[in-house]
Amino acid sequence: MNYVVIKCGGSVFNELPESFYKDIITIHKSGKWKPIIVHGGGPLISSLLENMGVKTSFVNGLRVTTNEVLDVVEMALSGLMNKQIVRHLTKANGNAYGISGVDGGLIQAIPAVSSELGFVGEVDTVETSIIEQIVNQGFIPVISPLGMNKDGQRYNINADMAAASIAQALSAKLCFISDIPGIYTEQNGEKLVLHHVGKDRIEQLIEDKVIYGGMIPKVQSALKALGDGVPEVSIVNGLEENGLLQFMNGKNIGTRISLEKEMPYV
Repeated sequence: MNYVVIKCGGSVFNELPESFYKDIITIHKSGKWKPIIVHGGGPLISSLLENMGVKTSFVNGLRVTTNEVLDVVEMALSGLMNKQIVRHLTKANGNAYGISGVDGGLIQAIPAVSSELGFVGEVDTVETSIIEQIVNQGFIPVISPLGMNKDGQRYNINADMAAASIAQALSAKLCFISDIPGIYTEQNGEKLVLHHVGKDRIEQLIEDKVIYGGMIPKVQSALKALGDGVPEVSIVNGLEENGLLQFMNGKNIGTRISLEKEMPYV
């Protein structure tokens, strides 16, 4: 079965047009690809934490997650955000099934390397049979990136990394949805999208600060996923009308990322 894992961040969620969800339904109904949604929800988490008066801190851009913070994270991701996406897909005449990485032990987690981050985890294993059962029932899985260890301790997992791990476990294509057309570079003062880019070029672009901020964990997750056997990783503009569908149909939009050393960069 051909899977495509579509990672949708919380920062772009409120801007996504209805055509984005219709594209996912069209892809699903075509039968060629089985889409799986993995989502974040950072802005919603921050808003809820502020409204509830829960104090938080960050280390190297990552939220320190106490048990109190984790309660709000789970409320935001597995509750509000997850069900909003399910509703959008249903409105687009699709069948979606919302699930957390905690449910059924879907995502088995281990603590992140840095103990400063509290209950922030990394993916240890993915129980792919749960995803396969949902897909076989005709549903699009919508997954919130929380995980749990064998003792029942929850962990907050970076959504990019969760999506990459799920794609790796299923040997699926991986597509990061962004609010920009892909990775940019400049030539003669003009911004150009890099439609194909390799590992060496990405590392150079990070060093040159052409790739910065939130794009760094995306491309690093992409390279790790490729190294772990994911066949293809891409960044696609979710705000472009029918952009996802065009991309899946082979149009030269977005940025495809490869481990190959030499690629046509523009």
